[in-house]
Amino acid sequence: MPAEIAALTFHQLGRPAGAPTAELFALRELALPALEPGDALLENLYLSVDPYMRQLMDGGWPLNEPLKRGRAIGRVIESRDEALPEGTLVFHTGGWSTHAVVSAGQAGVRRFTAAEGVPLSTHLSVLGGTGLTAYVGIREVLGVAEGDVVFITSAAGAVGSAAGQIARLLGAATVIGSVGSERKVEHVVAKLGYDAAFDYHQGPVSEALARYAPDGLTASLDGVGGETLEAILANSADHGRVALVGAISQYNSSGDWYAPRNFGEIHHRALHVSGYHVKDYMNVRVQAEDWLAEHLRTGGLTADEQITDGFENTVAAFLGMLDGTNLGKSIVRIKA
Repeated sequence: MPAEIAALTFHQLGRPAGAPTAELFALRELALPALEPGDALLENLYLSVDPYMRQLMDGGWPLNEPLKRGRAIGRVIESRDEALPEGTLVFHTGGWSTHAVVSAGQAGVRRFTAAEGVPLSTHLSVLGGTGLTAYVGIREVLGVAEGDVVFITSAAGAVGSAAGQIARLLGAATVIGSVGSERKVEHVVAKLGYDAAFDYHQGPVSEALARYAPDGLTASLDGVGGETLEAILANSADHGRVALVGAISQYNSSGDWYAPRNFGEIHHRALHVSGYHVKDYMNVRVQAEDWLAEHLRTGGLTADEQITDGFENTVAAFLGMLDGTNLGKSIVRIKA
């Protein structure tokens, strides 16, 4: 193990009561284990921060230990595994750290070659888990096709920024997004090609949907939940499809999640409502990456990323993603 390496990680110090704060995290030195046969030492280049990590803070991450279960891209700098030679790029889920020790057969570890003509960071955005989540939701779960009237919640976020563009590429007639500020309204319309967007702070979501989709929504991708999901059910066309990818409005709740009061609309309108997890669709990953990469290269798809420089700023990037200050996929760049 190279003696000059000073590895760093973050620890969680306590459980949040409501919205998390920076005081719940601490930067710590990371003692790297000696490499065993089959191991490789990675220098992490990019880290992903994602909404699901808020749920990990309630119990999925142990306290006072290095944080794990975070997507990252690393480069092998020392290896005792012929399958992972030095210089190899590796996708892994080893958490918030500047370095990681992995093996080729380890769950979540995948050697890859960077796609030509696109930045490496896109392998954590459009070509990563969030891009695959958007692709699966729009293409596999909702089956968006020509003529659809599509609604995307959190349209300026990691999944939403890709999902709206994918729907457009598949021929949707209208793509509508909800966002958290007027700045984001302008962003998703001007940069991402949404036909319309609205700030959900400015009035009832149901009224906005009735205005922008008077004949009803035929396909909706929702990662917000709560009253927004109620509005989707109330404004869906008969036989509309709704894909549930999360419920970020509920993640800081200490009790049960808010359930739609108009649940009966599912039966009344004969709606198809489906929750999904991207891990169940790994069989389409290669197909999705090829399709998405080609559209990135030709300019039909934009990788909407907000990159924060410096590992020490990981917590700030995470909290900014949760409170909605970011645009697109939030990524921390440790080393170019």
